[in-house]
Amino acid sequence: MNDRLDRLAAQLEGRELDAVILPAPEQLSNVQVRYLTGFSGSSSYLLATRERAWLLTDFRYIEVAAANASGYDVVRHDRDYVATLARLVGEAGVNRIGFEDTVVPVAMLEAWRKAMPGATFGAVGDLMQQLRLVKDAAEIAAIRRAAALADQALLELLPTIRDRREIDFAIALEHRMRELGLDGPGFSTIVASGERGSLPHGRPTEKVVRDGDMVTVDFGGTSDGYRSDETVTFGVGQVAPKLREIFDIVHTAQAAGVAAVRPGIRASEVDRVCRRIIDDAGYGSAFGHGTGHGVGLDVHERPSAAKEPEPGKDDLLAPGMTITVEPGIYLPGVGGARIEDTLVVTEDGCERLTTVPKDWRTV
Repeated sequence: MNDRLDRLAAQLEGRELDAVILPAPEQLSNVQVRYLTGFSGSSSYLLATRERAWLLTDFRYIEVAAANASGYDVVRHDRDYVATLARLVGEAGVNRIGFEDTVVPVAMLEAWRKAMPGATFGAVGDLMQQLRLVKDAAEIAAIRRAAALADQALLELLPTIRDRREIDFAIALEHRMRELGLDGPGFSTIVASGERGSLPHGRPTEKVVRDGDMVTVDFGGTSDGYRSDETVTFGVGQVAPKLREIFDIVHTAQAAGVAAVRPGIRASEVDRVCRRIIDDAGYGSAFGHGTGHGVGLDVHERPSAAKEPEPGKDDLLAPGMTITVEPGIYLPGVGGARIEDTLVVTEDGCERLTTVPKDWRTV
C-alpha cells in the first residue's frame, strides 16, 4: 500500500477497526477517495482494510480508475453497488467497519447494515481530515501552481474592472484562469463593490463598478484538484476616508496574522492576533467570521483559525500545514475590506503561496 493508505491502516488499528468504507457517489464529495487513490471520477466507493484496499466504480470510469489507482484492486460494480461491497466485505472477513458519520447519509448507512448484518459500524469522525492536515511536497506544489496562475489572471484583468459589471469581471477572471492552464476556479468568485463590500460572501451582481468604490475580490484556482484561496481589496479612483481607514486596519491585522503563523502555535492564536488589532481599533463587532482555514482538495479544511474552535479541533500548527489569514471589517451601508493569503507552515515560520501584493492600490 502507499504511504497514505499505510497511515489510514495505522489509524484503523488504533481505533480497533478492521476496515473503513469511504463513499463517493455523485451526490457526495470525492476528495477522500481522490486523496487516497488519485482517482478523480465522480462516482466511486473505497473499501480499505489494514492490509488491502478495493476501489469500486461503474462502467463509465472503470478504465480510468484502473489507470489512476495503481496498487488498488479496482472492481466494477453494477447498479447495486451495495451487493458488490457486501461481497468484498464477506470475502475479506472483516466485521468492524468505520464510516464518516459527518458524510454518510442515514439511508446509505441503513442499506449497508441491511446488506451486511454480521458487521458492526463505528463512526470515525474527521479521521480523513486529520490524515490530510499535513501536505506533502506534491500537494504544496499543486496549490502553489493554482495560486500563481490565478494571481496572473487577476493582475492581468484588474485594470479592466472600472465601469464593468461585477458579474462580467468574475466571469472573465474564471475564464482567464482556464486559459492559463488551470482546471478552473477554486470556488465561485466573489466580487463585492461599493456598499456591497459589507457582504463577506457577496456574489457578483449586475452592479457596475464605479469611481469611488472599494472592491473586494475573493478568488482562487484549481490545479490537479488542489485549490488556492486569496482575497484582495482595492480602490477604484478616490475612495472615502472611512473606507481607507478600515482597509488600513485590516491590512495591519492581516500582516500581524501572517507573521504569527509558525510551527508550535495553536491555530486559534492566529485568530487572536488579528482580532485583537481589529477590536482595539473599535471594529470588533464588524469582524464576525474566523480568521482562517486550511486549503487543499477542499477550499475549507482543517486547521481552523477560529475565535471559538470546536472541541479537539484547535490544531497545533506544524510544517506542511496550509492555512489562510483573512481578517475583515464589514460595515452595512458603507462597505467592507478583507485581505487574505494562503500560507504553508515551514520549519521556522511560513511561506505565502498566494503572491498578489496586499498593500493599498487603486485602479
